[in-house]
Amino acid sequence: MTRQSDKHTQAKVRLDKWLWAARFYKTRSMAKQAIDGGKVHCDGVRAKPGKEVSPGLKITLRQGFDEKTVIVANLSEKRRGATEAQLLYEETAQSLEQRKQRIEQRKSRPFHLQTEGRPSKRDRRLIHRFKQSNSE
Repeated sequence: MTRQSDKHTQAKVRLDKWLWAARFYKTRSMAKQAIDGGKVHCDGVRAKPGKEVSPGLKITLRQGFDEKTVIVANLSEKRRGATEAQLLYEETAQSLEQRKQRIEQRKSRPFHLQTEGRPSKRDRRLIHRFKQSNSE
């Protein structure tokens, strides 16, 4: 009886559990938030966390600036090491190429310095001078 139940659980794995087990997200709740936020699509359709994953399913997910398209190769409900997690999916060649292009585009853009917090006393003086010179 236990063998049938093991096969049964292997045949059905929730999408949020699989994404967590495949190490796309650090926690299962983060995987659920990404799915609910519309960042995960299965076969081109927006997915739900409870969707059952099966081998051959095409999943598109967005993580930060990157968008990956992977095809499910194996199922797992347990989170293991990174080398074992990589056996659960295959990233498409087109997805790899697009990610490389996006990385190159980001590197080629000029870096914009963003200040954090309030301006210093010197910065404030410069801002006031700039505003006064423009108003006159």
